[in-house]
Amino acid sequence: MKIKLLSIFLTAISLSAFADEGMWMLTDLKEQNAAAMRELGLEIPIDAVYSPDGVSIKDAIVHFGGGCTGEIISSEGLLLTNHHCGYGAIQKLSSVEHDYLTDGYWAMNRDEELKCDGLTVTFIDKILDITSYVQEQLSKDEDPDGLNYLSPSYLEKVADKFAIENDIEKVESTRLELKPFYGGNRYYLFVKKVYDDIRMVGAPPSSIGKYGADTDNWMWPRQTGDFSLFRIYADKNGNPASYSEENIPLKVKKHLKINLNGIQEGDFAFVMGFPGRNWRYMISDEVEERMQTTNFMRHHVRDARQNVLMEQMLKDPAVRIHYSSKYASSANYWKNAIGMNEGLIRLNVLDTKRKQQEELLERGLAINNNDYQKAFTEIQNIVSNRRQALYHQQAIAEAFVTALDFLKTPSTEELYKALLSKDKAKIDLAKSNLSKAADNYFDNVPFQEVEKLVGKKMMKTYMSYIPANERISIFENIQKQFKGDTDAFINACFDQSIFGNKSNYEKFITNPSIKKIEKDWMLIFKNSIRDGLKSCANEMKEANVNYNLAHKTWVKGMMDMKLAKGMPIYPDANSTLRLTYGKVLPYSPADGVTYNYFTTLDGVMEKEDPSNWEFVVPQKLKDLYNNKDFGKYAMKNGQMPVCFIINTDNTGGNSGSPVLNSKGELIGTGFDRNYEGLTGDIAFRPSSQRAACVDIRYTLFIIDKFAGASHIIDELDIVD
Repeated sequence: MKIKLLSIFLTAISLSAFADEGMWMLTDLKEQNAAAMRELGLEIPIDAVYSPDGVSIKDAIVHFGGGCTGEIISSEGLLLTNHHCGYGAIQKLSSVEHDYLTDGYWAMNRDEELKCDGLTVTFIDKILDITSYVQEQLSKDEDPDGLNYLSPSYLEKVADKFAIENDIEKVESTRLELKPFYGGNRYYLFVKKVYDDIRMVGAPPSSIGKYGADTDNWMWPRQTGDFSLFRIYADKNGNPASYSEENIPLKVKKHLKINLNGIQEGDFAFVMGFPGRNWRYMISDEVEERMQTTNFMRHHVRDARQNVLMEQMLKDPAVRIHYSSKYASSANYWKNAIGMNEGLIRLNVLDTKRKQQEELLERGLAINNNDYQKAFTEIQNIVSNRRQALYHQQAIAEAFVTALDFLKTPSTEELYKALLSKDKAKIDLAKSNLSKAADNYFDNVPFQEVEKLVGKKMMKTYMSYIPANERISIFENIQKQFKGDTDAFINACFDQSIFGNKSNYEKFITNPSIKKIEKDWMLIFKNSIRDGLKSCANEMKEANVNYNLAHKTWVKGMMDMKLAKGMPIYPDANSTLRLTYGKVLPYSPADGVTYNYFTTLDGVMEKEDPSNWEFVVPQKLKDLYNNKDFGKYAMKNGQMPVCFIINTDNTGGNSGSPVLNSKGELIGTGFDRNYEGLTGDIAFRPSSQRAACVDIRYTLFIIDKFAGASHIIDELDIVD
């Protein structure tokens, strides 16, 4: 189906009422959003925000590591993002001797900037709406009623063809990404440039960058300095290049100015970034399914794993450093799942969804269009038929795939085939390759005793949710060989398996055998998990046969209905560059409760608890506070600002996004949402949803006064 271009979409007046809702495509800003943004307070031309042919703010926004957002804040490639976005890189660079997670790190010159292996930064060079071109290609397809309209491999070929026909230069660092939007009713091509020589410049200690940790995560008020600094390096011509001492800081074409004047209630603000996923077009059955499967398993399985990990992390600094990033990542969406389910119930989102879908179904009847009813009934049936398979899939994924690092064993397939062939040269090569992979494996799984504890807990947790007759096949082995004792089975994995410990591996690789591979408990367990996931996937694939076409029709109907009412239309988030805008505003989550729109360093001191690692305050920060030594970063009343909230439409992936004022100047960095707004991935509630941001004044205060890294401040373009 085709949809009309956005030129007919919305008037400025209708958009104003919904300015806080929407993850807008940059290509549509001029026609769709410019008037509303000006009405709310934007003072710069929309072309300064996004220009398809010139330099604009868009060119200072980057995809950081593929999962977060970053912004360029100096002419020499200095990048600002969240501490939790840089956490994995900081963890990899840390050791017991150099614990940058605990102590922080500040490069006092370029030579001290630390290489971050595996980290990438991606610029978006062009965004092209090529809907008509894709639809033309699809019309020529041999299977016009098939699913190529959503197929990544098919769309990749279309993107390459379009690039050739339109003289889009494609070099080694260029990436073309063609994505469907609105359920496949529209298509955008993103031309990207990827840099992989990224170096860490600075990060505060976790007692600042992760202040409040799990307790405060997703909550407001917050008092965290959630930021970190990196630099992009390139070859002498400014092109992406692998790490080399000859590389130089990237001379960027755009960086953000920083404003120190602060924020006031009601100020206009906008955010640009890469929101990950949301599902605003779900029907009520899908929302209920999400609550009872994905969210349920994330809550209960991760809770069990995290309790085991935290106990061990508190006992041993080396364990803490190794698991810190894994734990933080797990805990983040553990609490998200809890908050989302609570919010969906509290805000009666299921009832809201039911009213919306009834309205569309009635509209279909009124215009004599039965497509919406057919699509709705199809989706209902699909959800009903796939529910149990999805529930089981999530249990396997959370308990065994996400939780068990020890099952990330190297593949023994090459060696197995070589042993079957009895070809000595092949066997020697396979042994050499496996040994290299094994060295890497043991480096990444150094704490077998911790893995044992987690494994034993996960076996019991999985069993508590999945009936005996439905469990993956390994439990039949456990019943026969270990009399149902899962603890004994996990012990056997480590005591007897090839990858249970280095000693076992050395004995095996000295004299490898087919029998040992076939009888290895870890490998049997791993294969059982794979088979279980495959079985669930096959069940869901059968149930999902008509889902995409039904969803496309349903989304089209919702779009048409909203258009007819003058309501805003925007696609679900899918990790592509978007803009959202609104105002700096407080909110009231419950009767008699109102939260202010900003926090200060006073709150850090009020929450201090030296006995709780989440709320430890560094002595130097306390000294600066007691002496009121805030420099030029204090508010007019002398307080030191820390965080603030805005009513923009953010989700995961917006972490690290720049928060910009009416002049397009940097005033903060988005890092989170509030607990009451976690339903926003499914249904946006403007009265309760807020994005939490680090005030740029606090970021600069920590860099300057706390870290003493004034050379970084000198590099910035600051507007007082």
